[in-house]
Parts: sequence; structure tokens; C-alpha cells
Amino acid sequence: MASFAPIKQRLDLYEKLMRLDKPIGILLLLWPTLWAVWIAGDGRPDWALVGVFVLGTVLMRSAGCVINDYADRDFDPHVERTKARPLAAGTVTTREAIALFAFLVALSFLLVLPLLTPLLLGLAVAALFLAASYPFTKRFFAIPQAYLGVAFGFGIPMAFAATLGRVPETAWWLLLANVFWAVAYDTEYALVDRDDDIKIGIKTSALTFGRFDIAAIMFCYAAALGQLGWVGARLGFGWPYALGLAVAAGLAVYHYTLIRGRERMRCFKAFLHNNWFGAAVFAGIAGDYLLKTWRVS
Repeated sequence: MASFAPIKQRLDLYEKLMRLDKPIGILLLLWPTLWAVWIAGDGRPDWALVGVFVLGTVLMRSAGCVINDYADRDFDPHVERTKARPLAAGTVTTREAIALFAFLVALSFLLVLPLLTPLLLGLAVAALFLAASYPFTKRFFAIPQAYLGVAFGFGIPMAFAATLGRVPETAWWLLLANVFWAVAYDTEYALVDRDDDIKIGIKTSALTFGRFDIAAIMFCYAAALGQLGWVGARLGFGWPYALGLAVAAGLAVYHYTLIRGRERMRCFKAFLHNNWFGAAVFAGIAGDYLLKTWRVS
């Protein structure tokens, strides 16, 4: 058994590098993808397709974490929250990180290979570019969180393309809603590291918004909910969806009570709590389709 110990230690480090021990990122990426899978499938998605997108979400979020830490390897050692990450601490080499990133991307490609059409291939390449380039936007883009929202939401057009063979207008409205939501929750996340980011010169929305940061977060929550409401109206959704959005709005108000004092741990708690915002919207979508099915039967 002793001979396997070094292998287990490497795997544990790779798990931390992929942040599989912190699934919040997977969930924030998964919920908007599931919104799209359910809507594209008219409430009756192909379960094999659901499995592909769930596993693909895990793989691409893991790949995104690896390339993010690779890009930030010279910055993370100076940030209290990230200095113990494997690349920052030097327990994983840059060569290992690049190899792991390539392996995860290859697995993701093999996963969608049976579904590939020219449209889906183009979207998959775009999704890979967004995931790989996002970490570098923090060097020059004033609100990299908006770029993250596009990257985290690109499962939306892919889900429609895989299900319908096209990307309707609804997909882009959903993607826009996800961008606003991502700016809201990732600005909460950025508030945690604001002092460190000032010192190392990283650009974030928390710094760009300045003293209007809390107002900007709440505006983005409102804009996301407005976009989602518009999508629901276009699709003829009823009270279950409205209830889901109302719960999500209530959660956004709760987040305000957490972040208004700009205390690091309460802002981080608000960020983590966004899992329930995404879940509430999904519950509204799934509930609406279930009600329609029950009425027909």
C-alpha cells in the first residue's frame, strides 16, 4: 500500500487544483445549463443529454480552475485566500497543470463527440476559448465578471444546439440573464479579495464599481430577474415559474443583508448562497412544465 501513497498524494493535489472539493463553481455553471436543457427539451429532456451536460459541466469547470490558477500563479501567493493553492504553493508544477488542463479538455471533447454537428462544434470551440481566456481578462478588463458570465453561460446555447439543432433567440436572452447574475455573485466574491486585488493590480468589478458596489450588485440581480421574467413571458410560463423567480428575488434581498456591511466572510457567504438562486429558477422552470404535463394528462 505504501507504494501507492505518492500517487494518491498527486491525485489529491490535482483534485484541489480542479477544486472538486469546492463544488460551488460547478453548481453556478450547472444551473443555467439545466435551465436551457429543460426549456430546449420542452420540459422533457433526453436524460442521456442531461448526463452529458452535467458531466461536461464538471469537466469544463475543472479545466477552467486549472487554467485560472495557471494564469494567476504569480498573483495567488500574495493573496491570503489563494496562497495555499497547489500551483501557488509550488506543490504542482506548471507542466503538470497544462497537461491536466489538456486532459480535461480532451475528455470534454470526447463526451460531446457523439452529438457533434458543425453548429455544436463551433459553440464548443467558442466555449473552450472563453474558459481558457477568462483568467487573463483580469489584467485589462474593468469588469471581468461579465466575461465570466458569458463563459459560465455558454452551456445555454450549446444545450439548445444539441437539442434543437439551432440556437433560438430565447437562448441569448437566457445567456444575458446569466451574465447579469454572474456579475452579481462574482462581485460578491471579489469583495472578499478587494484589498489584496488592489495590492497586486488585478482588475475586478468590486474595484470598478467603487463605492457603488452594493448598488451595482443589486442592480445586476434585478436585471437578471427582469431578463428571466421576459423569457418566461415569451414562453408562456405561469405561476410556478413566477414563484421560482419570487423566491430568487427574496434570496437576492437576503444577500443584500449579508453584503451591505462589506464584511469579507458575509460577502463570501452570499456568494456561496447563490446556488439557491439558480436552483429556485430551475425549480420554477421544471415546476411549470410539470404543471402543464399534469393538465394535459
